[in-house]
Amino acid sequence: MQKLFTNKEYVDYVEKKAPKSKMARNVIRAFAVGGLICVVGQFINNVLTAQGFGKDMAGNLTVLIMVFIGAFLTGINVYDDIGKFAGAGSIVPITGFANSIVSPAMEFKSEGYITGVGARMFFIAGPVLVYGISASVVVGILHYLIKF
Repeated sequence: MQKLFTNKEYVDYVEKKAPKSKMARNVIRAFAVGGLICVVGQFINNVLTAQGFGKDMAGNLTVLIMVFIGAFLTGINVYDDIGKFAGAGSIVPITGFANSIVSPAMEFKSEGYITGVGARMFFIAGPVLVYGISASVVVGILHYLIKF
């Protein structure tokens, strides 16, 4: 015969058995790694600006380089380790977007370049692209209509 718990006993039992939250540690790691990624991006932007690129061109090149770095680190199996350590600190910056595109492609490369890599590349990032582009079109139309 099983012993039945009262609500209070059950809550106490669950609190005792549940793993302790490591939220403070996770927040610090996410902030540190996300901040470091942003510092690298700002450094690249500053170098490009010092080389004579205009503000817009330097920004575009910085995004391109950061996406390449994220994709490259994913390809050599380093970015996943960074993600395990930093959590959202590695997912939120643009490098995390590159990781979300390259990871499924790497996982399914054994199925071939067309049905594996090509078909799975936008498996995770595809909905983000679709809704992001759709939202930007709607906002652009609203901006155009409100401007006049």
